[in-house]
Amino acid sequence: MPPRIVIICGPTATGKTQLGVALAKALDGEVVSADSMQVYRHMAIGTARPTSEEMEGVPHHMMAVAEPEEAFSVARYVAEATPIVDDILARGKVPLIVGGTGLYIDALRRGRTFSAFRPESGVRERLQEQARNGELPRLFRELEAIDPEAAARLHPNDEKRILRALEVWYETGETISEHDRRTRDLPPRYDGVTLALTYRDRAALYARIDRRVDRMMAAGLAGEVRALLDRGVPPDCTAMQAIGYKELAPALLSGGDLTAAAEEIKLRSRQYAKRQLTWFRRDKSAHWLELDDPPDFSAVLRDSTEYLRQRGVR
Repeated sequence: MPPRIVIICGPTATGKTQLGVALAKALDGEVVSADSMQVYRHMAIGTARPTSEEMEGVPHHMMAVAEPEEAFSVARYVAEATPIVDDILARGKVPLIVGGTGLYIDALRRGRTFSAFRPESGVRERLQEQARNGELPRLFRELEAIDPEAAARLHPNDEKRILRALEVWYETGETISEHDRRTRDLPPRYDGVTLALTYRDRAALYARIDRRVDRMMAAGLAGEVRALLDRGVPPDCTAMQAIGYKELAPALLSGGDLTAAAEEIKLRSRQYAKRQLTWFRRDKSAHWLELDDPPDFSAVLRDSTEYLRQRGVR
């Protein structure tokens, strides 16, 4: 059997951090974040990265490990998080993977490998330059000839994925469809026992999200975004596409209405929560913890602990 890990997932603002800390203390575990934006430094408020007080002495990993200017990827996440999880297991402790980025969680659990990106080869830059010069339709036709299976899954204007598929082919001689098929056939690296959090009433979840955005604004989210812009972080980089930053940056640069931007953040956050629920509902093995408003956290902790005990997690 593959080594066992605990996964705590669910949409934003459902209390994953609190549950992760409580279970880590109960199980002698450590938390490995699975949040695609908490990996960035200088972005604590808008990503709801837990404070040292909220961590309660529990070790947390994969937070603030990249600069905002860097384009962090799922491949890098798996490459950096896997040895951390293995080290936690080797020390006889329980790894708790906590976060709302389903792609990161799935890739880590499966142990999925990714075709390496070699910046020194210049392949990516050449493809990007061709796309900028209006050659994306030609590149899409090229992908149709090389990997018709991948091309059939993509929209002809999906520049990022078209270029990535061509890059894999030029770098490895293997199509991205062949690569994905080969890695899917491998057994999972970890046996994940999944706890998924949500609110029984969708309106309660959305109200909680709205209140959280209000708290972020009161805590200085606009100032955090301004500081990133002042240090030269490009508004179009990956980190600045995070909800909260993407809406505030244009308003700050143009002298726009921050109140309207905050309302946009609430809307985008609610939409994101809906997408997260759709993603996590696919996992039929997940044990769902449906919260009332206000939540009874002691009941959630009892339910979680009992479920993990039944699944053989000490």
